[in-house]
Amino acid sequence: GVVTVAEMLSVAAFDEGRYAQAFPSFGSERMGAPVVAFCRIDDREIRTREPIAEPDALIVQDATLLHQVDLFSGLRPAGWIVINSSRTFDEVGVGALAARFRHDRLLTVPATELALRHIGRPIPNTVLLGGFCAASGIVSLAALEQAIRERFTGETARGNVAAAREAHEWVASEMRELADATAD
Repeated sequence: GVVTVAEMLSVAAFDEGRYAQAFPSFGSERMGAPVVAFCRIDDREIRTREPIAEPDALIVQDATLLHQVDLFSGLRPAGWIVINSSRTFDEVGVGALAARFRHDRLLTVPATELALRHIGRPIPNTVLLGGFCAASGIVSLAALEQAIRERFTGETARGNVAAAREAHEWVASEMRELADATAD
């Protein structure tokens, strides 16, 4: 899931005319250990192949990892955080950590629920990408949908596109509500 999500994000950026690279990071851990994947996107050619030490965004597909691994290490204070959960940052137990970051860039998305509805399986990766794209504007929804169609076919593609689209709409709505509340 996480490797696929990084690849699809890089493909979406590339399809929009940007430079991108995606790569996983596998340690010598046991089978089933948490997997990390990275994606670099830039308007200029990317020459570095080094691991990313200071990410601009963090997408967490499994909220149970929040208390097992230091996921926030190196994340820039203005970074985006998207967590697969229907609960708030406080409710998942990372409210104090989240306080270090910009409130308007912290999102929880009920990605597993949306994936079950549209895909029929608890695979939140494309759902989280839809939400991340809505929040960050890094790539457009249209480019993400195209990347999903390049990766999957048939009903799998249709379900993933629908799930990403609903997450995109959900996050856009949440952000409008947050902006309205902040303006008041």
